[in-house]
Amino acid sequence: MAILAMLFAAIGKQAGRVLTTALGWASTLLFGRVPRQKQLLLSLITLGSLAWAVMLLGIVLPTVGTFLLTALPLPDFIEQNWVRLAMLIAALVMPLLVGLGGLFMVDAGSRPTGVEAARQVLRGYPISFLLAFTLIFLAIVGLVRKSRTLARRWTDAHIPIVVHAGGYATMVDDLEKALCQSGLTVERRPGASLLAVPARLVGRVAGGGVRALVPDQLTTLYSTALEVELYPSDIAISGKKVAVARARAAIASRLTATAAYMTTSKEAQAVEDRLAGIIGAGGRTHQEGQPGRSEGQIEELRAIDTTLATLDVDYAEWEVLYRMRLQIERDLLVGSPVGQVLHPPA
Repeated sequence: MAILAMLFAAIGKQAGRVLTTALGWASTLLFGRVPRQKQLLLSLITLGSLAWAVMLLGIVLPTVGTFLLTALPLPDFIEQNWVRLAMLIAALVMPLLVGLGGLFMVDAGSRPTGVEAARQVLRGYPISFLLAFTLIFLAIVGLVRKSRTLARRWTDAHIPIVVHAGGYATMVDDLEKALCQSGLTVERRPGASLLAVPARLVGRVAGGGVRALVPDQLTTLYSTALEVELYPSDIAISGKKVAVARARAAIASRLTATAAYMTTSKEAQAVEDRLAGIIGAGGRTHQEGQPGRSEGQIEELRAIDTTLATLDVDYAEWEVLYRMRLQIERDLLVGSPVGQVLHPPA
């Protein structure tokens, strides 16, 4: 039993990281960049979507509904028929509350009114389905992936990301190059079509130009000792222990200079944009014996330090930003291209 508990704890930890980032990516497409103060509202929207799915399942499948009713500690004076009616009403109303929450995710200055506001509230029905489906689907995928890894006696690792709009192909190119530079020869393979379902659903629900931002085909970078599955919200690495360690180092060092965010909140991503501006401003190798940095870049790093000193984000995101800032400064000081891949010793 202890072994099973440890196994499920490990699976839950990995699945939790993937789900958090996947929902962050989905919310970016559905609601735009989400400020930290609205993260709680996003969590309530997600929880409401999952509760709606459970209630709907209980109504559609009477046996499940009976199980849920018997599991609830109801007082004797409350009849089960009343509870069934309440579940039906809640299943109809909950998506409207999700849509209302989505309306308040928009900043007050640009929040729609009138007919457009009503449409946003009605979008709660497809959004509820999407978020609930994403939670359940990715939980199952995580369980299957972990079981396969254990069966092959491989190890795995995850690097949460949020790919820039239209940046999936650029990320694939950058990370394939990073792996090859680290001595890991990989080839491209199409990812499983089934795993692209959540991304396609997000594109359909978001509508408009957002649909064009969802990759048509997922990509896997493959070798006999390593598999790297690239999603818009996660880089899943599986393989032999040494290969996974080398791949993780190569990918993590390259992520500083590719088309992906490593954070999900609006405030943290704004700092990532400023760091990307420093990279775009120069990050070159030595030119005539001089490091590839300018006084303007150093001043911007100092300004970012001031921002980081008072930035109100989760500590995990703050650590990511600080690591990226230190890596950029290190690369500029030694005259290396920013996001230089860490090479293993010869």
